[in-house]
Amino acid sequence: MSDTVDMLLLARIQFAFTIAFHIIFPAFTIGLASYLAFLEALWLKTRRQLYMDLYRFWLKLFALSFGMGVVSGLVMSYQFGMNWSRFSEQTGNVLGPLLGYEVLTAFFLEASFLGIMLFGHNRVGPRLHFMATCIVAIGTLISAFWILSANSWMHTPAGHSLIDGVFYAEDWWAVIFNPSFPYRLVHMTLAAFLSTALVICAVAALHLLRRTHTEAASTMLRMALPSIAVIATLQIIAGHEHGVNTWHHQPAKLAAMEGIWETRRNAPLLLFALPDQEAERNHFEVGVPGLASWVVTGDFAGEIRGLTTWPADERPFVPLVFWSFRLMVGIGLLALAIGLYGSAWLWRGGIARQRGFLRLCTLSAPLGFIAVLAGWITTESGRQPYTVYGLLRTADSVSPLSADAVGMSLIVFVFVYLVIFSAGIFYMLRIARQGPVSRPEPKPHAHGATAVAPEY
Repeated sequence: MSDTVDMLLLARIQFAFTIAFHIIFPAFTIGLASYLAFLEALWLKTRRQLYMDLYRFWLKLFALSFGMGVVSGLVMSYQFGMNWSRFSEQTGNVLGPLLGYEVLTAFFLEASFLGIMLFGHNRVGPRLHFMATCIVAIGTLISAFWILSANSWMHTPAGHSLIDGVFYAEDWWAVIFNPSFPYRLVHMTLAAFLSTALVICAVAALHLLRRTHTEAASTMLRMALPSIAVIATLQIIAGHEHGVNTWHHQPAKLAAMEGIWETRRNAPLLLFALPDQEAERNHFEVGVPGLASWVVTGDFAGEIRGLTTWPADERPFVPLVFWSFRLMVGIGLLALAIGLYGSAWLWRGGIARQRGFLRLCTLSAPLGFIAVLAGWITTESGRQPYTVYGLLRTADSVSPLSADAVGMSLIVFVFVYLVIFSAGIFYMLRIARQGPVSRPEPKPHAHGATAVAPEY
């Protein structure tokens, strides 16, 4: 029994470690692909070389992030066969096609046009190249669609039948558009855009502080700060709607997020607490009375079901869910403050003199990714002890392996990931510090028409 428990813990740690590395790269590429399409559209409209310089600069980072995302994603797929074979056997009829659709509709689309996007500057015309950039950007969003549909089905399963422990799809429309999917798709897409905008803002602020590439940096900052303000606002709204959906479909997770042990009305919104899993209570609570009930139910007297109404083995680990949720929300509010404050200074003028604020912007580069990881921890840990919520327990999903075997593979994964991905991230940071390379404006042709970028 102890070996089984250890194996389960190690398998979960291994999956968490690999997906934590993987998730930051797709989040970055989703937002960055759309930003690249925006930059190239501006260049096509204005023929201003600055936009092409920015495009080429961010394209390098996109290529690196995309490559590392693909490699880490392949490892993720092997995880299901290595440590979660029982889960794969029981859910493969439903999740297998969804993941297959992601490859057919998104990955093939991205792979087909990525080469044109990366290497087609001097081989195809500007409009065809722009089309390739747009298709890659659309492909990243389609990929998010299918991945989140599959993952959301695990949280709010629908449209299936369960026969002898095996899931079979009965209604694909209900499977794909399961109850939590629309909320999670919007929430994750906005998180990707916000993470990317924070990185763009950080790079721009870094070069303004160093007084390098000032024109490009000012342009990026004018794009990033208002975007952060708008996206963070939308994310708060989307997060609230997602929370209400969680209250309806995963009430135990919602109770863990809010730290509510006893069913109660006028439940407080806890700003600080130390949840005690064994004592089934919180220590050192600091909260706003009634606010949690109002936020979740729309009524200060609304009832939120407490964790003690579920058996102890049906509850998630509350401290982890409670604090990861607050970390995510806190970063979202900080991003909103950065966006609003920076946008105000952009409107007033003189943001380049706000060096303290620019340093804060530089330090904010990883905040979006930290929020994405905190949100993922909240979502996945809050679903425990199930892989398919309410139907398939995590303990019944693992492969029949020994703890030693899983532990050894975990050690190998940690070593390889830290070496390879640390090197990749270091190189991305080096490119970011170098900044965009300025190129001369294109010269007019003999006929008087202005040439497009020299590469075309």
